[in-house]
Amino acid sequence: MASGTKPGEEAPTGAAWADRPVVTRFAPSPTGYLHIGGARTALFNWLFARHHRGTYLLRIEDTDRARSTEPAIAAIFDGLEWLGLGGDEPAVFQFTRSERHTAVAHQLLAAGHAYRCYLTQDQLAERRAAAQAERRPFRIESEWRDVDPASWPADATYVVRMKSPRDGATTIEDLVQGTVTVQNAELDDFVILRSDGTPTYMLAVVVDDHDMGVTHVIRGDDHLNNVFRQLVILRAMHAVEGGWPDPAYAHVPLIHGADGAKLSKRHGALGVDAYRDELGILPEAMVNYLLRLGWGHGDDEIIDRQQAVAWFDIADVGKGPSRFDLAKLQNLNGHYLREADDARLAELVATRMTGNVSLRLLTAAMPVVKVRAKDLNELAAGAAFLFAVRPLAIDEKAAALLTAEARVLLARIGDALAANADWTSAALEANLKALAADWGLGLGKLAQPLRAALTGQTTSPGIFDVLVLLGRDESLARIAAQAAPAEQAR
Repeated sequence: MASGTKPGEEAPTGAAWADRPVVTRFAPSPTGYLHIGGARTALFNWLFARHHRGTYLLRIEDTDRARSTEPAIAAIFDGLEWLGLGGDEPAVFQFTRSERHTAVAHQLLAAGHAYRCYLTQDQLAERRAAAQAERRPFRIESEWRDVDPASWPADATYVVRMKSPRDGATTIEDLVQGTVTVQNAELDDFVILRSDGTPTYMLAVVVDDHDMGVTHVIRGDDHLNNVFRQLVILRAMHAVEGGWPDPAYAHVPLIHGADGAKLSKRHGALGVDAYRDELGILPEAMVNYLLRLGWGHGDDEIIDRQQAVAWFDIADVGKGPSRFDLAKLQNLNGHYLREADDARLAELVATRMTGNVSLRLLTAAMPVVKVRAKDLNELAAGAAFLFAVRPLAIDEKAAALLTAEARVLLARIGDALAANADWTSAALEANLKALAADWGLGLGKLAQPLRAALTGQTTSPGIFDVLVLLGRDESLARIAAQAAPAEQAR
């Protein structure tokens, strides 16, 4: 817990954290999957903490018991672990701290910074309707704000509201947004304890950030307006007991789709687990892409984790929304596929394939299969020919190449290759080129039907790599299965 000031002293602002160890936190609500925006927020918190040799914490804000689910919590942890963004300490579950939150509310009540409000829902609804009819903003103006606590009814239902300041203005120096000022008259007396005695999010988040020693609150800019209410609680508690400094704030713009609209499923906004499981994205590619959504370092596009830690500064995050582009993510993923360890890729790809898959053969194929692939699904599709069972399924385009003339050529090619004692890429290439020259044909005239016969497709790794990977016996058997009968080939 932060300390060092006395009741009545002015609360230190975010700048006062400059000489203290940095502590950041990622605090998702477990009401659904870990989405792209949340993952980027977690990454920025992780990077900022690592850059400053600080601590990065996780907090599950599960106070909404009706919507918080165990599967959602599991999905969040799973997504964070996949991205390498697990917390430095065990996660804090906000709901388990309800007694602490309630105790703070009662401290504020006892000190006169909060009050019991007995306004009913019907009364509030009437006042809201009147404000709408008069076309003026609705603000809570509770007659219970300044009532002597001795006059509070003993048995009536009430909520606890903060006494927000009514005069002047509150200004923060946001590390992303810059100077942001709100007139205090715009703040209402918001609820910190519901009528059933449970704490609200607004109270819980302030208490938890304080107790966890959070120095920098880095989150989406949809929370920017919350700051000014949360500061009311922070500064009141500082007046009560001291040691409740303002954290530094950094509100990151939201992510939009390529069309500039708020990011949604139609833009490809899936949970991070879907990018892994359905789209075949590598975690290092996702981290690199999220890093570049709103933050940059010159013209650098490929930035590994170590370099990101060295370069990252929250002040370099742009003020405007960034745009999510699935094609760019896939292209970046292609780069990381080519850089990835072949054995690791083989294990990832094997889970996307059916039948008997040899990890040894799949690993050996990776250097040539991954050259043009953009995701693990394309890798799996590109390697499928290795484990196809004869008779090979031939797709429509490949079948069009297997003309009567091509089948005659295949028979002649098969005979020539069968005599090849050296089944290496170099030897096979020399042999086929010699055959093409002898027969007065371009190499493509041989390679195209050969590829169709060996893979059942018109695209594949280099034909000589295909021959080597399949091996002599399997290659000759596949060629023979598509070749013209011997009497036609003569």
